[in-house]
Amino acid sequence: MSHFVSGDCTVHYDDRGPSDGLPVVLVHGHPFNRTLWTPSVEALTAAGYRVITPDLRGYGDSDVTPGKVFLSGFADDLAALLDHLGVERAVVGGVSMGGQITMEFQRSHPRRVLALVLSDTSAPAETAEGRAFRNALADRLLAEGMDGYAAEVIDKMLAPYNVTALPEVAAHVLGMMRSTDPEGAAAALRGRAERPDYRETLAGVEAPVLIVVGADDFYTPVSSAEDMRRLVPHATLAVIDRAGHLPGVEQPGRFNAVLLDFLRTRVTGRA
Repeated sequence: MSHFVSGDCTVHYDDRGPSDGLPVVLVHGHPFNRTLWTPSVEALTAAGYRVITPDLRGYGDSDVTPGKVFLSGFADDLAALLDHLGVERAVVGGVSMGGQITMEFQRSHPRRVLALVLSDTSAPAETAEGRAFRNALADRLLAEGMDGYAAEVIDKMLAPYNVTALPEVAAHVLGMMRSTDPEGAAAALRGRAERPDYRETLAGVEAPVLIVVGADDFYTPVSSAEDMRRLVPHATLAVIDRAGHLPGVEQPGRFNAVLLDFLRTRVTGRA
């Protein structure tokens, strides 16, 4: 694990694989940390890619920024991380909130994007109902901590059948949620409640795009992925069977096969 300073925050990250490999940045969602990507890191580095996985500010080992952190703040941290590593352009991908940070990175730092990977995420702006929900949840996490929330949403983060079928995966996901600092989670929720509409951003993307979704995703169903696919006609859409909101850990073999095929055929141009 390494770290650097972005603005007022120390951000921790892993940088694995060959230093001359194609750089791939993977951004976790809420309320997780960089270890969410462990199966993908192993698969991609074995294939010769350089994989960079940060802990977002407020999550994992990174510093907490209290109050409110906008998606643009997270995206600027990613740009600062690439600057720190001397990486000009990268494949950038994320799941859930991480996918929205990826879209924000495309909006604010488009020249640094080689390709986009959008997993189990959505592009429209937050609704009034969603803003109220996220702000109320932020208040709750600050008052009660993460344990009750984690127990309530585990069968939505994972497909319900995978909570029992994949006990080690469920334990890992629960552990990440429970260990997240409530202040960091609340700040991200308040910022995400004000997220902009990324549909115009997606419609203008010329770089290769991979859209992935679990077939049984509770939060961002297959229909949301299909909506994004219609915005980006050249995008590749993959639906991962037997998975919910986190197909990268629920079905890592299938998820990584799709990701590696996309990188090989759409990004590096190798057949």
